[in-house]
Amino acid sequence: MKQAGSDICSDCLQWETSDYQAVLDKNVSLYSYNYFIRDYVAQWKYRGDYALGKVFEQAFRQLFQRHFSNQQYFAVPIPLSDERMQERGFNQAAELADFTGATQIEVLGRKHGEKQSKRSKRHRMRADNPFYLLGESPRYTVLIDDIYTTGATLRHAAQVLKENGAQKIAACTLIRG
Repeated sequence: MKQAGSDICSDCLQWETSDYQAVLDKNVSLYSYNYFIRDYVAQWKYRGDYALGKVFEQAFRQLFQRHFSNQQYFAVPIPLSDERMQERGFNQAAELADFTGATQIEVLGRKHGEKQSKRSKRHRMRADNPFYLLGESPRYTVLIDDIYTTGATLRHAAQVLKENGAQKIAACTLIRG
């Protein structure tokens, strides 16, 4: 939600006073979080119904192209830890990245840890960075994820990319909490 008289949301303003200031240029989201989308995503993401993601394909591609077609951005899906990938059977962020039509690269790895959904906002903002670099950081990156809740996941990933040469890092998420 944007602050009155500002182009920056209150969440982003809070992050700008942390160690993660200026790592993420912007985030765009297709939907706002509500009960219907919560239940739909739970079926898709946690119950392994990969085909449900296809309903988002056209609208997600249009969102991505509307905001990121002016430069050679690479789509970088937020990775799952090996354990979480084994649990779910697929990475929903990688499925969304497939929808963008952009070149997708998996340049980040993720250490296994507690599910983000089980953590408070304060804990997420202060948690250690779970991401590490697997390859060369693209110059122009759009991080792809399913849900922007607190911004911690995206900012942690962006910091790793920024520290390794990325110049512009944005995010495109399906849902904004």
